[in-house]
Amino acid sequence: MSDQPRLHRLQTVMTFEQMLERVRHEGAYPTRERAEEAVHTVLAALGRQLVGDERVDLAQRLPVEAALVLTAQIPAAEQLTGWGFVRDLATRAETTPAIARWDTGAVLTVVARLAGPDLLARILQQLPAGYAVLFGQAEPRRCQPAA
Repeated sequence: MSDQPRLHRLQTVMTFEQMLERVRHEGAYPTRERAEEAVHTVLAALGRQLVGDERVDLAQRLPVEAALVLTAQIPAAEQLTGWGFVRDLATRAETTPAIARWDTGAVLTVVARLAGPDLLARILQQLPAGYAVLFGQAEPRRCQPAA
């Protein structure tokens, strides 16, 4: 199975330009270019964490330009927690964890809307703890093994 977006994509509900404007609004960024920078860095980082059907299904719901950023990444051998994701993003983007967290929230809130509740639930189930808040959601309760 290829992680590249399928040729017969589902109809996305927004263009890349519309996505950038939503991210710009969510993040209160002063320019479209700053919003685009956030989209690229956050989607690349997410692409290193997602695998399988969730990765492919999310790519189908994103505008083509965003899907290509997500799927161009090779998934990491080890998944990061939500906080680890933010720290890794800050290191790679050479910024502070606070700015990386802000960028993550601005982008993933828009991605959550594009994904829809069912796919978002599957994505959050695949990822370690701490990602729900990054997507603007309440952290779901995870089953604890009996003692």
